Amino acid sequence: MKAFVTGVAGQLGHDIMKELARRHHEAIGSDLSPGSSCVPLDITDKGAVCAAISKVQPDVIFHCAAWTDVDGAEDPANKADVRKINADGTRNLAEAAKATSAKIVYVSTDYVFDGQGETPWRPDDQCFEPLNHYGQTKLEGEFAVTELTDRFFIVRTSWVFGSNGKNFVRTMLNVAKSHTTVRVVNDQIGSPTYTLDLARLLVDMAETDRYGFYHAANEGDYISWCDFTKEIYRQAHIEAEVLPVTTEEYGLNKAVRPFNSRLDKTKLSEARFAPLPDWQDALARYLKGVEL
Repeated sequence: MKAFVTGVAGQLGHDIMKELARRHHEAIGSDLSPGSSCVPLDITDKGAVCAAISKVQPDVIFHCAAWTDVDGAEDPANKADVRKINADGTRNLAEAAKATSAKIVYVSTDYVFDGQGETPWRPDDQCFEPLNHYGQTKLEGEFAVTELTDRFFIVRTSWVFGSNGKNFVRTMLNVAKSHTTVRVVNDQIGSPTYTLDLARLLVDMAETDRYGFYHAANEGDYISWCDFTKEIYRQAHIEAEVLPVTTEEYGLNKAVRPFNSRLDKTKLSEARFAPLPDWQDALARYLKGVEL
């Protein structure tokens, strides 16, 4: 299998490249700036995208590049760029996939839902009124993919952490270096997702033709950010006190956050894909590679 991967400088794209190499698949990685293992590509440049995909002729495109700064996306000065990257850039890749008969794996988010209620979101649930600009543009990316091709895997995930970049786990570890007490939101509920595990699943998918919408996160109980922080500190042997606060009490985010990020992942097993391991296990494996 020959793969083209966008966003390889990020957490997930980095791990997908590693997983493809482990399975001896040919992989070409891209990002906005060139690196030792990728080619430069601005996904908002339609001509450049078409030329790159036409030259590579991949069997599958893993589309991981995105604007992921949720609060920054709310800045009026950034909104047009966010849409160009998350919506228009995705459309460019979907058009290139269609033109070359390539499969496309589009990594989306629980933010496409309205974040209300307590029932886990199912892959076939209708997406109405995302809470913020990031979620809206990722949803527009989903629309572009489904409009242009039926050879797609749209995989929504949540609370992503990995070794190659910024994430909540790393932030909490750094906070504990200078604070003995940490305030963390306890009324937003969801599941963490380790990019190493998600990368394995996405490559599993790309090796099949079991197309469609899926939800993927590590298994285990749904938790709050506060619960997650307590487990991070327990496993890392950090004695900082974690104080639960409501989203309203925390009050530091520009973008509205979902209270309900629960994702129903049962379709994975129904489609004969192996679920991701338990999130506590994923966290333990991640922490082994982190300098505490």
